[in-house]
This record gives sequence, structure tokens and C-alpha cells, in this order.
Amino acid sequence: MNADNLAQGESSSGGGRDNDVLWMPTVAQRKETALWQFAEENGFDPEDYDTLHRWSISQKGAFWSAVWDFCGVVGEPGDAAFQKDEAAWMTGARFFPDAHLNLAENLLRSDGADTSVIAIDEAGGRKDVLRKELISRVARVAAGLREAGVRMGDRVAGVQPNNVDALVALLATLSLGAVWTSCSPDFGKTAIVDRIGQVAPKVLFAAARYRYGGKDHDVGERIAEVVGEIPSITTLVLSGEGDIPGVAFVRQDVFGGDGPPEFTRVPFDHPAYILYTSGTTGIPKAIVHRTGGVLMQHLKEHVLHGDVRRGDRLIWYTNTAWMMYHWTVSALAARATIVLYDGAPILKADNGLDCTPLWNLADSADVTHLGVSPKYLATLAAEGYLPRVRHKLSALRSLLVCGAPTLPHQFDWVYRSIKRDMSFSSISGGTEILGSFLIGSPIHPVRRGQLTVPALGHAVSVLDDRGAAVVGERGALVCTEPFPSMPLTFWGEGGDERYRDTYFSARAEIWTHGDVAELTYTGGGYVHGRADNTLKPGGVRIGISEIYAVCESYPDFEDFLVFGALHDGDEEVVLCLKPAEGVTVTPDLVKTLRRDIRTQASPRHVPARVHVVSDVPYTVNGKRVESAARTTVAGETVKNLGSIANPDCLAEYAGLKRDASL
Repeated sequence: MNADNLAQGESSSGGGRDNDVLWMPTVAQRKETALWQFAEENGFDPEDYDTLHRWSISQKGAFWSAVWDFCGVVGEPGDAAFQKDEAAWMTGARFFPDAHLNLAENLLRSDGADTSVIAIDEAGGRKDVLRKELISRVARVAAGLREAGVRMGDRVAGVQPNNVDALVALLATLSLGAVWTSCSPDFGKTAIVDRIGQVAPKVLFAAARYRYGGKDHDVGERIAEVVGEIPSITTLVLSGEGDIPGVAFVRQDVFGGDGPPEFTRVPFDHPAYILYTSGTTGIPKAIVHRTGGVLMQHLKEHVLHGDVRRGDRLIWYTNTAWMMYHWTVSALAARATIVLYDGAPILKADNGLDCTPLWNLADSADVTHLGVSPKYLATLAAEGYLPRVRHKLSALRSLLVCGAPTLPHQFDWVYRSIKRDMSFSSISGGTEILGSFLIGSPIHPVRRGQLTVPALGHAVSVLDDRGAAVVGERGALVCTEPFPSMPLTFWGEGGDERYRDTYFSARAEIWTHGDVAELTYTGGGYVHGRADNTLKPGGVRIGISEIYAVCESYPDFEDFLVFGALHDGDEEVVLCLKPAEGVTVTPDLVKTLRRDIRTQASPRHVPARVHVVSDVPYTVNGKRVESAARTTVAGETVKNLGSIANPDCLAEYAGLKRDASL
């Protein structure tokens, strides 16, 4: 049975029709995957994923040793792959306690003649970088960092667009055993200082100018202010064009000197990256990630779950601050070519929106793995854009999505509008683990709306209010066994305690992720959103993703936001609508919307208040900030406006009155 039949809802099991199955890899496709080969090499039936998964979480040392060997990790693994601590089963566990390795050395391995990077900008400019050229550039910048006094464990920061210069700075830092941290150049001064200022970087790589959305942006003065407020910065390295007023700097293209690459091997738990939480409820938490944890987690995800092969070409649309940037970079360790895109995924044109950039890129670069967001897919659908009609996409094998719950109708749209014969993986994890708890699989069917499988090495469970594991019911997403990519700590004073309070205070030595999820009898699952975005009108817990799903079916709305507000001792649902251009939101339209929410979700989901707004607040990382709207409407103060990309819009929310709602 071919993929076209499955895309129409035909079951591959011989049991008639299964409308949830949208795509199934053929037997030949499954047998070609690394996951199939990994299972066979370790004595498992590749068709029996459940047993393989149970082995991966119960025999942790054996599993992660097998991943190390199968993926050809460069380094010394030591004698033990897992060391448990009976008193602190998760927080005290250690993986490869005697290992030594270097993350950059693993990312830069392979033949020098391979193409390592394809960098494309918004204007269509393209640069292909061979592995040997990338290694040479990394070695030169690493020499400059050594001359600047950077040593193992020192922090180096970047505020650069998604281009080769940023990648080189990251890899050069890692090659020394130093610690990399980054922000995107579109972040405001406060957002940058609140993040990298915490970790006292010695060197800052920055760009004075960047281009986005057809406009040139000069952030030289902002970078100067950042340097002025972070006294630990002793060297500023500038990439691209433009200057930084009043601050001494050196150009990245002349920074450093010639010499062979050197890689300082560090312990498995040595810090590699520092990433940051959204920071909407206070100063962003600085999450310290382990060198070995990053490599093992990402190799497992790329090679086994993503079936990323040598010579594949992978891109995730991201900026340099988001975890998916670091995830993308790690595909180099799978000997793939990474595609970097510097610009907006959708541009404004005279006749509307230009949705072509990522799809033109996919064709020109022969992209095999493309990662985007649910919101991006929703925008394409609203514009009536059909990639399958306008583009060849002949190399594309896998479309991936994360950042928010992907709604069932979006799965239908993907197979109808993009490509039938490909895997579509909705994945979910977080910055905290630099990876995924629920993830795709190249040997499983894609089921409508579902995240395909629990990731190997993660003992994922959903617990109800009793603390009992449930299937087919919503509850708290947890992980009950240790895994290598758990954070090392939170940076700063009391970091260990803050880390434990965040993820282990609700359940001792059980990771509580903060998501509301649901596992299914077919082995997949759903993530319904963050637990702090769960509403309880009338004391009944509901998710907001169902409301978003209905709103997305209306071309009348450009955007929307749902949150809760207290009234008469109960929580009521508030829906804010940003109309599409030229649309007037009338009482009749709202009445129809409420009816559809009632029938497609439930009576509990029907908003008590509907307001028309001019904008929706987003974090600097591109996620809706329901909590900021909820706090503002309640008359309270949002603690960290620097984490919000468009904080001025909250003034409108402060004026929303219940008696003026639709």
C-alpha cells in the first residue's frame, strides 16, 4: 500500500479504514532507517518499539553506550555509562562519569570535502561552506579567543543573526572547552542584558546590522549599551557591516590567526551551553547544559528518531537564541549539511504576503528535513498557499514542527497541501532538556494530531490528580527516570536549589515538565499546552488549544489569545481577537464563533468575554504570552517586560473592561 492511499485515510493493518493514519512508511523505507538498524544491532525486533523503549529506560547504561557506539562518538567513554544515586535517583544520577570529549570535535568530524553549511539570506544570497573551510575558520577564531584570555569554562556570548559567522563563533568557543550563550540581534537591550549579563561573558560576538522583513536594522547603539552594562566583557568581536559607536572592537574576519584546529576534551558534565527561559515571570533562568548530554541527546534525536543521514540537508527556521538553533547545529555530528537562513520566513509584498522564502530554499538546497512552527503553517493555510503546487520538494523526506501544540486539522493540511509521501513529526520537549520527550519516528505511522512516540531514553508518563499514570486522559507530563540532557544546574547563586524547585518540587525525584499531556493507546500522545495556561471555569480543567483550533479555521482573524480572568469567585474564559486586515468583528461573527467553539470543543470552552485587540503579546522567542495578558487584565504588573517582543500592546489589555466585551 503506498503513501498516497494512506494520506487518504487507508489503514496499513488490513483492518479496513483508519482515519487517524495519514502516512505510513513502506517496509523498504523502514528497513533503510538507522532506528531499524540500531534495534537489530542490539538484538531487538525493530517492529517492537515498546520493548526497545523499555530497554532504553531500564538499562540506561547499556542503551546510552549503544548510542555512543552506533553514532561513532569521538572521545573516551570511560568504564561506566551510568552511575546511580539511590538517595537522589534523578538529580544525583550521572552518565559517563569518566568520559572526556569535545562537542565541537564531534560536530566538525567527517571528510573536509563535504559541504557542512549552506547559508542563505533573505535577499537570496547563498554561501556553501566545505567542512575543511569551516574547520579552518573555527581554528582561526579559537586562536583569537585564546589570545583574548578565554580558557576552559569561561563564557563567550553572541548577539548575531543566523549566519556562518555566528556558527563559527559558537564552534570556536566549544573547541576550547568554553561555554557558549547567545541572544538574537532583534532582542532589546534589557532582554540581552537580563540574559547574558547573568553569566559574565568575557568575549561578545555581535553584529551591528541585520536585515529582516525587507528592512535593514542598525543595532550598533544597542550593542554599545550592552557592552557598557556588562563589565565582564573585555573583547568585542564584530561581524558583518556597521560600527559600534564609542566602543573598541575587532572585526571577526581578522580576529585570531592561522593554525591547526585544537579541541580541548572535557568531562561529560562540563558546561557547553547556557540557554534561557522566557522570563515572563521574572529574570530569565539561565539553564546550564552538559557537553555530553547535548551531544548524546541530539545524536539520538537526529540519527535514530529523525533518520538524519550523512549528506542530508536539514534546516529549522529559528534565530540564534532558541533551543532549535543548537539542535540544528548538532546535525553536523550526524554528518549532515545544515542550512542556515537569515531573514523572515514570510515577506510583505505589494499584493499581500510572499510565502515563498523557505520553500524556494527547500528546492534550491535540496532540503531533506525542514522544521517550522504551527503558527507558520497556520499562516500558509490562511493565505491559501500550496507548496506542493508551487515547488518540487523532491528531496524533502521529513517535515517537523514544534513550539506550540499542532492541531489535528493542521496535519490534514500538511498532507493535502505540502507533500503526501513524507514523515510529519510534531515534537515536544523544551529548552530545559534541549530536546524532546515526545517525538517522531521513521518507522511509525503518522496519526492525525498525535506526537508519534515517547523518545528513546525518556521514561515519559502522564499522571492524574492522584499521581497515577493514565492513558487516554489528560494529566501532568513527567519523566520518571534520569536522562543525560537534564540540566547541570541554573547559573548563579542557589542555582542547584532553584533547579530542583522548578522541576522536582511537585514530585520528589520525578521530573515534572509543566505541560498538560495525554498518552494514547496507539503509543503516541498529545500535548495540550502549559499547565499554567490550563483554565478551570466552574472548577473543570480545560485546555486552550481547542479554542485556538477553532479560531484558526476563521480567515477573519489574524491572531488571537486566550486566558483566564476571575469573576465572582470563578475563572472565566477571555478571548482576544486581532482581526485580519479589512475585517470588522461583528456581534454576529462572535456569535458564530462561540457556537463553533461549543460544538467543536465543549460548552466549558465558550469564552465569557470576547475583546477585539490590535495586537497579541509575544515573547522575544516568538511564543504567545497568555500570562502577561492575564496579569495585565487583572490590574497587576508584568514583572519582566524585557522578555516581551511587543510590550507596548499590553497597554490596550489594561483597558479591557468586562462590561465592554462582545
